[in-house]
Amino acid sequence: MLRTVEPRVVGVPDVSADPQTDTNDTHASATHAKATHASATHANTTSLAAYTTLRLGGPAGTLTVVSDPDEAVTTVRKAAAESRPVLVLAGGSNVVIGDDGFPGIVLLLRTTGIRVVGKTADSVIVRVAAGESWDRFVAYAVTEGYSGIECLSGIPGSAGATPIQNVGAYGQEVGHTIVAVHAYDREHDRVRVMSPLECDFAYRGSVFKGNDRFVVLEVDFRLALSGESAPIRYAELARNLGVEPGDRVPLADAREAVLKLRAGKGMVLDADDKDTWSVGSFFTNPVVSAEAWARFPEPGAPHWPGDDGTVKIPAAWLIEHAGFPKGFAGHRVAISGKHTLALTNRGDGTTADLLDLARTIRDGVRDRFGIELRPEPVLVNCAF
Repeated sequence: MLRTVEPRVVGVPDVSADPQTDTNDTHASATHAKATHASATHANTTSLAAYTTLRLGGPAGTLTVVSDPDEAVTTVRKAAAESRPVLVLAGGSNVVIGDDGFPGIVLLLRTTGIRVVGKTADSVIVRVAAGESWDRFVAYAVTEGYSGIECLSGIPGSAGATPIQNVGAYGQEVGHTIVAVHAYDREHDRVRVMSPLECDFAYRGSVFKGNDRFVVLEVDFRLALSGESAPIRYAELARNLGVEPGDRVPLADAREAVLKLRAGKGMVLDADDKDTWSVGSFFTNPVVSAEAWARFPEPGAPHWPGDDGTVKIPAAWLIEHAGFPKGFAGHRVAISGKHTLALTNRGDGTTADLLDLARTIRDGVRDRFGIELRPEPVLVNCAF
């Protein structure tokens, strides 16, 4: 019996770039910025590098720009009917696209809008379009006095990408504040409203990551009505703010401090600074069992407890102590001069160059410490 094989839909957990200027920018405000109900489709002979923060990637078979959730669903349905693969791309930050590009349909998600959909005496629920700039949403929340995501300032990319990877930084994760994800379910051909339990949030992961089934359309966040931050959990941030861990600070102060820290590490996009031409952290922090940690050759290494008795080890420490310092160069690519976890395109690199460097680092860490580093970004039409 023959079985129809559905085309693969690659949902990219993109958290690093504002959408490229390929459609008219719509400013997000407290009222919903209503998107136009139109899409544009054309054959694309130019590189997808224009749509990634690495500035790497070959051409798309077809490029479709959508500014409405219904258009996104229609595009994916049509691709299924035509047995064509689909790559859903927003800011292009947490994705590495091969030099041969993507032969199917690249769906550029350019939906925008922020609106309040619920309110109590001490909290507010804000619905954000998947294509909306994440940092624009954070800035909006800080201005409005909505607390809970201020420490996620400066993370470029789209709001809809954040639940896919359960984006986190400086003691906060989006899984702490998300109350619902509106997603197109390909398996049942309908839009679902998924609870946090159904999202299955984990460290840098969720049910959406590496899963073809869902296309995120909108995300609901519950934020506290407060001019002060959530308790500061990250020691480095607390030091920079001059407070103790657990203290609260004005939202604007927390945002400003986080932006300064990120900029100092090359983690705020700057077209003139090639240290920011990256996907942010290329490797996740490895999590090992208690038994593996007991055998670790450097017991004085920094570490912190994970779930179920596991131990998390900073990937940056492993990389540096395996002989790969900041600025370590490969062929036309290099480790950032500001942050050990960021692998950067120095202007004329290729995806093959970048992955060669990543493999060199991975193999060096494995040989030195017996630990296998895992990539954080999604790899499209290329292998690590």
